[in-house]
Amino acid sequence: MNESSDLKERPILVTGGAGFIGSCFVRRQLRRGAACVVVLDKLTYAGSPDNLAEFRDHPNVVFVQGDVADLELVGRLLREHAIGVVVHLAAETHVDRSIDDPWPFVGTNVLGTCRLLEATRRYWDGLSEDQKQRFRFVHVSTDEVFGALAGLEGAFDEQSPYRPSSPYAASKAAADHFVLAYGRTFGLPVIVTHCTNNYGPYQFPEKLIPLMILRALRGERLPVYGRGEQRRDWLFVEDHCWGLELAAARGVPGERYLFGSGCDRTNLEVVHAVCDAVDRLAEQLPHRPTRSLIEFVPDRPGHDFRYALDTQRTCRQLGWKPRTEFHQGIEATVRWYLEHPEWVAAVRRRYDLRRLGLG
Repeated sequence: MNESSDLKERPILVTGGAGFIGSCFVRRQLRRGAACVVVLDKLTYAGSPDNLAEFRDHPNVVFVQGDVADLELVGRLLREHAIGVVVHLAAETHVDRSIDDPWPFVGTNVLGTCRLLEATRRYWDGLSEDQKQRFRFVHVSTDEVFGALAGLEGAFDEQSPYRPSSPYAASKAAADHFVLAYGRTFGLPVIVTHCTNNYGPYQFPEKLIPLMILRALRGERLPVYGRGEQRRDWLFVEDHCWGLELAAARGVPGERYLFGSGCDRTNLEVVHAVCDAVDRLAEQLPHRPTRSLIEFVPDRPGHDFRYALDTQRTCRQLGWKPRTEFHQGIEATVRWYLEHPEWVAAVRRRYDLRRLGLG
């Protein structure tokens, strides 16, 4: 079976579809001939229509600026487009922002998810039995809900307890519980996915990898928390979105699926890889080598040491595995930012990036 063939004829609602991961998912569906993709995005700082510019006039995509917490709007979109799959990616995701102000994370990640679930349940209740069986609600979560791994060995799996450390992780954990509760209580065919850190094109510059790329290109200092010893597993966004396709097409309701690359690195190793790729691809920079720009800064509160996911069960059940080697993905990402200065300029025009050293 083609890896996403079962999705092509089912209209898909993608919340947060103008964001980093959401827009990647939408672009993949449209390139594969999806019949109808409805994008619902509030267009806060991290979402932009520019992320879907190549499909702006595509007949099979409908873009709606709106909030997942709007019961009436969501219900209307579900009915009007006869949605068969919901992929829920709308979320506040930046840990540092959640520490500065947790309340937007409660509003979007918890309350927004609850209202989206309720609108979906009401719609799903009115479907035929065959349509109900085929319907899927895929909720995209994170590895951070499981807390931190203390050492260099081991990984979280589907049975790991929830121990969130940050307000962001706590908000996603709460959303996960509501999603699974709607499945158990109402029978809504829900699936929860957990992924490790994503990276790739179109990522908002406050995240580690694009921030380091853009600051390195500008000759700005590269701030690294503590000594850069925290470890993360990095997953290329295209690989993640392929996994989401498979979860929506083949996933079993009530199950959880884990997506990661299986090769974690320290934050300092990640920054070194970015610097080396920038040096190779931007040989004209007067401040090379860009590793000289690295500066260690005080660690942030509650900074988890390590995350990792055991993806064996997901790989076995869905036929998925990561395709992109880390250094290959980093080079592709650096090259994309070098080749798309207009995208960066548009982000800079819309948002004040001076706090990131990118004003």
